[in-house]
Amino acid sequence: MDVFLRGLLLFAAAAWTSGLDGQLTFVAELSSKPAQKLSKYGWYGNVRLQRFHIPEETAVARWTFTVTRANSFYCGQHNVTVYIRWGAPPVINPTGSVFPNGTLWNPSLSLILPVTSQNSTTFNLSDPAPGDWFVAAHLPEDDGRIEQKGFPSCTYFFQPQLSVRRAVDTPVLQQDAFLTQTASFEQPARLKLFVPEFASSLSVSVRGCSSGEAAESGTCSLLLRLGSDFLLRHPVTVNCSGMSCSASLLNPPWDTWLRVVVESSQVNRSVTFGITWSYTEGCKPKSVGLEGGDDFKKPQNNNSSQTNSTEVSNHFSSANKSSGLPSSLMMSACVWSVPVLYEEVDVLSLRFTATNGPNVSVTDAHPTLLTYPLQTQATGGTLNLRLTLNTTDVVLDNSSSVVACFSPFAPVLQLNHSQPCRTALFGGYGVAVNSSVPKAVLRLPFPQSALWYLTLQLHCNSSCGNTSVVSVLPELSVSACVEDCGSYGECRLLRSYSYLYAACVCKAGWKGWGCTDYSSALSYGRQLVSTLLLTLSNLSFLPAIVVAIRRFYITEASVYCFTMFFSTFYHACDQPGVAVWCIMDYDALQYCDFLGSVCSIWVTILCMARIRDIAKYTLFMLGALLIAMSMQLDRKGLWNMLGPILCAILLMASTWVYRGVRRRRCYPPSWKRWVLYLIPGLCCALVGVCLYIFAETEDNYYYTHSLWHILVASCVVFLLPPKEKHREALGWSRGFSWSWSWRPRICGYTLCESSKEELYTVT
Repeated sequence: MDVFLRGLLLFAAAAWTSGLDGQLTFVAELSSKPAQKLSKYGWYGNVRLQRFHIPEETAVARWTFTVTRANSFYCGQHNVTVYIRWGAPPVINPTGSVFPNGTLWNPSLSLILPVTSQNSTTFNLSDPAPGDWFVAAHLPEDDGRIEQKGFPSCTYFFQPQLSVRRAVDTPVLQQDAFLTQTASFEQPARLKLFVPEFASSLSVSVRGCSSGEAAESGTCSLLLRLGSDFLLRHPVTVNCSGMSCSASLLNPPWDTWLRVVVESSQVNRSVTFGITWSYTEGCKPKSVGLEGGDDFKKPQNNNSSQTNSTEVSNHFSSANKSSGLPSSLMMSACVWSVPVLYEEVDVLSLRFTATNGPNVSVTDAHPTLLTYPLQTQATGGTLNLRLTLNTTDVVLDNSSSVVACFSPFAPVLQLNHSQPCRTALFGGYGVAVNSSVPKAVLRLPFPQSALWYLTLQLHCNSSCGNTSVVSVLPELSVSACVEDCGSYGECRLLRSYSYLYAACVCKAGWKGWGCTDYSSALSYGRQLVSTLLLTLSNLSFLPAIVVAIRRFYITEASVYCFTMFFSTFYHACDQPGVAVWCIMDYDALQYCDFLGSVCSIWVTILCMARIRDIAKYTLFMLGALLIAMSMQLDRKGLWNMLGPILCAILLMASTWVYRGVRRRRCYPPSWKRWVLYLIPGLCCALVGVCLYIFAETEDNYYYTHSLWHILVASCVVFLLPPKEKHREALGWSRGFSWSWSWRPRICGYTLCESSKEELYTVT
């Protein structure tokens, strides 16, 4: 549970002081998360993800990362990697795999924590951006070794904590109004200003500096910072050394508060100054969104999309004949803003559509702007942007193209090939389509929660001529994974408390964010060999079944048949590649395979105990019921297999000791039984268990586990006891007969009552 302590924790150095000194009131807040067990990295599901919230006007954020080893034995030194990102979960690539085509991502800040027994590391961040911050941690890359559940292993727990120090009375800068402040190296002046929508630039100016020293009065030895710290994107910083200075931002973030921090660049020196700011609106449309007379249309299928495209093209053709531009474009002086419909399709599945049809018009005179709001609950998926140029009605020459810029928090309204697609504080993603490349795809895994802007404009090297308006189909959606992880991956929904996110788990050696990296993929031949080995190796149970039948252990033989059948088809369904065959639900096959394996060991050891039939079959049934229950609770647990085995071995040892003491000699009495059967059977069992527990890895699984099948079946052949003497024919408790006869029993001249029973003889 998130423990969040607020209010009334005042720092001693930040008590109430005079506002003329530029000092503020600060409060401290603490947020802590429970410790979580770390895992070796194999895919994103092995990452432990935590979400923290940093409030507005936070001056300092301090994370404390504690890694503790749970076990007492020595495990050596392990490196724990911690990632921190603002706005969305960190996109990581510890294995250096290749991302899918069109996928762009920014690296996150990473910290390496070497751990032997315990490590506690702190990370401080000044002026952090407000909002959600994500912390992810994992152990080094998985070595492929398969660890059996229940055996002791090196276990590490990760617990992050966050403490923040925020101001509660930050002064607000008013436009074109000077505010007098005092700043020092230890106590900088903190202010904020609100950037309205459609602001194209802003400027913050510092003037009238005085330090109280006559020699340096009027000199601004200050550092002016605009914006917050996003770790890999730092605030805009200006070093003021003259009488005055200013800092400017082109394309600042819209409709948000902007942090302004001024501090003295010299220690033990306070500077009093005046500060103001102003902004300009380079482009403000007259109408944004739907108007009262607009029709609300939503494309239902492909036919409607084609109809809307035709209507737009005809409309533009008629408009161009009269004025060269559509009337809707003439309403705006510099930009055409297209309203967008937001639809929630499913979990981590969103779709954005232009309300007046799927196609939008793009001209060379003005940019076309589309706005896409992305909420926090959608940041755990993948943002997909696809642009398609309509080349059926208008054909562009080779020198013309439609340039697009996709940016968060603020749009880029001046588009050309030379100007980068970025705003003042955030980077954007630029794409272009033309006649030779009419389609462009952009994928952003774990996009930031923000208001995203897509700006489109037709760009021609010399003159666009008659082609002044083109039609473009922008398709923007949020999906759980990239292309549903392809043919060799599975998209899985993950959860960190109330936050949902998704990731791909790859198979058959494929890897990468979308399971598209085939550098270490298994060939089809190897997949087929793996399937055949794991399935056909179960045929080694046939000798055990034959031996059990010939020795009249019919119940045991039926259990071996059950195990062979379900183990064969379970491994045929459990393959990672395309050589897969499932005759029923995977979970049912796995359950029956595990149940049959443990029951086979249970009945074999009880058969070796040589107890009375009524007791043996009672234990058969009781053990099978208990094993079925334990498998339902935890089928991969260690004690689900060791428990029945140890109980059966204890019972067998007790009966053998009892017979040995009673007969005053070792049991079984024959040395041939020990040398030729029991010792080889025990060796097969021991080697098989060692392979199963210690030697299996993901790379050698298909032949080590196949060898495990052969060794277990061979163990049964050696350990099954010989046929009991004096058995009745075809009695379930006595044996089996290949022939039978009905013989009456004569008592004088009358037929006895018992002679009506069928008597079976062994031939």
